[in-house]
Amino acid sequence: MDEQHYLDDLRKRREVNWPKHLPKEAYYPFGKKFLTDYLEEHAHRTPNKASTIFYGRELTFAELNEKSSRFATYLSEIGIKKGDRIAVYMPNCPQFIIAFYAILKIGAIHVPVNPMFKEKELHYELTDCDAQVIVTLDQFLPLINQVKDRTTLHTIIATSLSDYLPENPTLPIPDGMTQKVQHTEIDFEQVIASSSSTYPHVDRSLDDIAALNYTGGTTGLPKGCMHTQGDMVYTAATSTTFGLSHKGDQVTLNYLPIFWIAGEDAGVINPIFTGHTQVLMTRWDTETFIQAVEKYRITSTSAITDNLVAVMNEAEGRDLSSFKTTLGVSFVKKINVEYRKRWYELTGTVLKEASYGMTETHTMDSFTDGQQEQDADLDRPGFVGFPMPGTEIKILDFDTGALLPIGTEGEIAIRTPSLMKGYWNNEEKTAQDLVDGWLKTGDIGLINEKGQFYFLGRKKEMLKVNGMSVFPAEIEVIVTNHAGVAVCGVIGIEDEQKGELPVAAVVLEKETTVQELEAYCKENMASYKRPRIVIMKSVPMTATGKVKKPELKEEIEHGNLLA
Repeated sequence: MDEQHYLDDLRKRREVNWPKHLPKEAYYPFGKKFLTDYLEEHAHRTPNKASTIFYGRELTFAELNEKSSRFATYLSEIGIKKGDRIAVYMPNCPQFIIAFYAILKIGAIHVPVNPMFKEKELHYELTDCDAQVIVTLDQFLPLINQVKDRTTLHTIIATSLSDYLPENPTLPIPDGMTQKVQHTEIDFEQVIASSSSTYPHVDRSLDDIAALNYTGGTTGLPKGCMHTQGDMVYTAATSTTFGLSHKGDQVTLNYLPIFWIAGEDAGVINPIFTGHTQVLMTRWDTETFIQAVEKYRITSTSAITDNLVAVMNEAEGRDLSSFKTTLGVSFVKKINVEYRKRWYELTGTVLKEASYGMTETHTMDSFTDGQQEQDADLDRPGFVGFPMPGTEIKILDFDTGALLPIGTEGEIAIRTPSLMKGYWNNEEKTAQDLVDGWLKTGDIGLINEKGQFYFLGRKKEMLKVNGMSVFPAEIEVIVTNHAGVAVCGVIGIEDEQKGELPVAAVVLEKETTVQELEAYCKENMASYKRPRIVIMKSVPMTATGKVKKPELKEEIEHGNLLA
């Protein structure tokens, strides 16, 4: 099959079925410019408007621009040059955003570091990227001191969450946030206060590497994906045009970790691109989320489906009517008809799947807006809608690389303006995954007759049961739809008769027996897909809400759970 004819056919299918209320192209309010130009433009137009609200502390656009310029000056004064790597090792807080824009202003490279890292993980990432400077939370200093002599770090800059908390918080403060640790490292606020806002000019391009976003590392060592400001601006334009809103009058609520690529889009990049106000939570809390919506009249959010279910279970009698858009991220719990119905009754908005994506592509590669008529998007698991304008998807045979017909399951390959420029210090893996401008994702998917596509899971997770392909993600959707199940992770184990046997590790929502779940599976899935049920107190999870399948498999196989 000729690739050009294949792609032309898909474009025609999308044109016919494109949601009528949506434009065909992404919207760039100020053109294809640096994100830092967007920040300066909003600081000029709406200087006193809150860019970020942090438990009642408002950081205006003018203040964010001023502080990031001052910090950029400081970084230049200590010798940071274009292309140097700066690690940012913090949970969600305004300081993270200030550091991000300061780094971009002088052409350095932002390296977000998972704030849940322990010693070996932290040492690996700092040495892999050869970070010169780290901006961190004072509470993390003991861990940094354990690894700094084995890294290229020459400067450690510390800050406290309490530095950006108001005297009279408007939302409940999580435990530990008011602590301030005494230290002898350079103080973030002091260097900002003492530095000029006139930072040195650096010749920059939208094509320069601006960030190393490390993959989640659920299997193997994390890899640093090299992204440019051009990648970020394209992602912002598409995700705000086809996901939330490009309008600056919205108020968003973000608690997704902003070190994570999806959280970076939602909480660091998009608010500056559109000029809207975001309410930022440092971590998830159901009551805080509800109070934030009521107090600040939140219009839109992207939230993990599990957390939205918790809101639905706790929000009876509360006012969440300000919502205009709600996007769900289905990791463990998946959006289903019941959740959609309950959310609509609570908020008046249709709960939609957010997007398909990965760190390599800056993660916002598709949209589902306008594709929920009669819940058609929920007919089978994995619906992720149309590719963003400018992004193309094709389905390939895993073994031969040949294009596969409509409706056939195969490997998702993606070509997008936000595609990484390669893996940092890993030319071999780059050459393996990037082929002729396409990323071979290792993900299983298919495209339907309308040109919409489905994500069915990772190839390495796909099971062969009696020669039949079984997708763990599909089983997880069905099992988590049972009212007694809070979490389900499916792995495969070797089986002499069937080849592989699916095993569903289940964390209960309420008292439920294995026999009840087995009967439910018998009623709702083909016999070869039915898993063996293992009830567990917890399953290993990443910081971003994904089940760690290798660790889960090891626990199940070596924990005598299958006896």
